Amino acid sequence: MPHILVGNVFFAPYTYGGATIVAEEVARALHRDHGWQVSALSAVSRADLPPYALRKLQTGAIASYLINLPPERAYAEMYSNPVVTEIAARLIQSLCPDLVHLHCLQELGAGPIRAAREAGVPVVVSTHDFWWLCERQFMIDPEGRYCAQTPVRVENCRGCVLDHGRAQTRSRHLAAALEQADLVTYPSEFARNLSRSSGLRGKRDAVWQNGVTLPCPGFSEAQAERRRKGGPHVFAFCGGPSQLKGWPLIRDAFLTLERGDFRVLLVDGAPGGGWWDKVQLSRLPGQWEVVPRYEQDAMDAFWARVDTLLFPSQWKETFGLTVREALCRGVRVIQTDSGGTVEHQGPDRDRMLTIGGGAAELQAELRHALDRPDPHPAPVPVAGFADQAAEFVRLTQGLIEPQGAWSRKHPIPKRKSA
Repeated sequence: MPHILVGNVFFAPYTYGGATIVAEEVARALHRDHGWQVSALSAVSRADLPPYALRKLQTGAIASYLINLPPERAYAEMYSNPVVTEIAARLIQSLCPDLVHLHCLQELGAGPIRAAREAGVPVVVSTHDFWWLCERQFMIDPEGRYCAQTPVRVENCRGCVLDHGRAQTRSRHLAAALEQADLVTYPSEFARNLSRSSGLRGKRDAVWQNGVTLPCPGFSEAQAERRRKGGPHVFAFCGGPSQLKGWPLIRDAFLTLERGDFRVLLVDGAPGGGWWDKVQLSRLPGQWEVVPRYEQDAMDAFWARVDTLLFPSQWKETFGLTVREALCRGVRVIQTDSGGTVEHQGPDRDRMLTIGGGAAELQAELRHALDRPDPHPAPVPVAGFADQAAEFVRLTQGLIEPQGAWSRKHPIPKRKSA
């Protein structure tokens, strides 16, 4: 069976962010459902370890290799770090994988692409955000507003970056590095179209939508039982207290809502908690509760409590993992028309908010959610991580050739001439 080396800035046991969840869950499904051997390369930053030390941990069936990145690094080392590239090259030489699959490379840099290519190993790069296009990663300017460039041209980034010359160098370097990838995947048509028009090219590209953790058997019964018991309408917000995810809009919309027959669950997504510690909630009507972030194997208990997800993102995102977690469980979503987050089936497609719209627009949707007489929507069909892994196997069929891979790992010595 093929051996795949997965690269991502975070990886279990140090999980953080939606892209890390995707990288981990697809890797596990490739091993569980398809028999692939999986190794992982990621990063930590620990004072008790030497700079660039390589640690090996075992997380289930996956051997995880972690590079200890020193906290003080130059700007260029965030996207092109020769030490990380050398470590990746040595690891590839040692493991002899049949395929290198790279996800989020911020902090690690794009060097592992070159390391794999020089070893003759095919490379897949799966983009999850705008790191390849934007120094600030999310196309958000210093004032917290969405950049909205279509296409993205680094010449127009002078007002956002501290040093425009080095930003140009970064842009050229990353575009050239991505050209070496055998396959570049994007989580949505929106992400692929913007990247293509902005000049990013691999040898081949494809839309590879992320999967989600699907509801377990018994979820619908638990959800129905909670709803039968009655009680106030429950909203949920998973985005944190930032302009990026629309928290100021939510706060302002609720602040002048002259009723309190609802509850709001605020998910604390910080690794150690604390997202909401300094946010004043006492002036807001209704019942507000901060809840810990949910793990993948325990999310059903959270979603069974929720009637409506609030997703007023103020930027064009590449994908909407939380949106799809809600939809496949029959939870309504109030959302903005925000890029890849809307490339799905679902109810209320004619009621999406506009990015930059005021609190009154959201408040109208809150009232509609509280007063609507129609029943809860049916779950929307959404791909799970097993489906996503199966699609990855299909996409990479032409890249992995076991016979050729075996020959590369075990070269036959040349015969001496007589």
